Amino acid sequence: MAVVALLGGAWLAGRALIAYSRIERVDLADVLTPVQGDAVNYLLVGSDSREDFDPDIEPGATTSVEGRRSDTIIVLRTTPEGAAMMSIPRDLYVTFPVSQQQGRINGAYASGPAALVRTVQSALGVPINHYVEIGFGSFGGLVDAIGGVTVDFPHPANDPKSGLQVGESGPVTLDGSQALAYVRSRTYTEFIDGEFVVEPTGDLGRNRRQQVFLRSAMANLGAERNPLAIVDAITALSNGVVLDDSASLFDLVKLARKLSGSEILTVVLPTRPATIDGAAVLLLAEPEAEAVLAAFR
Repeated sequence: MAVVALLGGAWLAGRALIAYSRIERVDLADVLTPVQGDAVNYLLVGSDSREDFDPDIEPGATTSVEGRRSDTIIVLRTTPEGAAMMSIPRDLYVTFPVSQQQGRINGAYASGPAALVRTVQSALGVPINHYVEIGFGSFGGLVDAIGGVTVDFPHPANDPKSGLQVGESGPVTLDGSQALAYVRSRTYTEFIDGEFVVEPTGDLGRNRRQQVFLRSAMANLGAERNPLAIVDAITALSNGVVLDDSASLFDLVKLARKLSGSEILTVVLPTRPATIDGAAVLLLAEPEAEAVLAAFR
């Protein structure tokens, strides 16, 4: 029996390593900040397709990532004391460090992950130690691999544009397709006291919903003890996920384990609406923004 268990463990480890080796890697050694001390900042990026593509990209963007945009930008910080997530609104108006031109922060991704990392570090003064990107095309497979993700809905909700349909309030386990519809929802509509009410805060509300979802998904993944389920999750990650080439399999497993035992603090970067050159954008709301950013530096 001991030999069988040993062979089974070796087989699972081999599958995990093979799946991990298939994950796309990107060389960001020149732009990432080396880890110093016990705090680590991960830049989590959800990349979308050409559909609904935002033309406000950084001037001089390369065509190597044509048809993709950074739809979700989150800084995840882990420390010995716990973890915190900060959502960065995609319409935040920033200066691009290379060109010194200005635009929405999600446009930096049109020049590639390195440009986005540079922009986050330059515009917000927040060090980025690791980069994790997941394409929404493979998002559903990852959710299904971990058995779905449970979200507590205060009211029934839907979004005809994203395809979200939740017919009851309370905890609901979303499968891959409904999870994708939930995190992408921009016209999130709740059924409250017999009336349909569109959530009024737009992208800020979507940021909060994404944080709720990620917190639950990370807890599920980190708490998983079934080796086959863990291997399935890594296999799902191998399709559509991009990591900086300094992130090891051990780093990912350690991160998942840490998050499963942590109460993750979630914050949205404080901003205020503005109109610049006829475009609706967001600017940092000071001094509230500085207080939030200080906790991630």
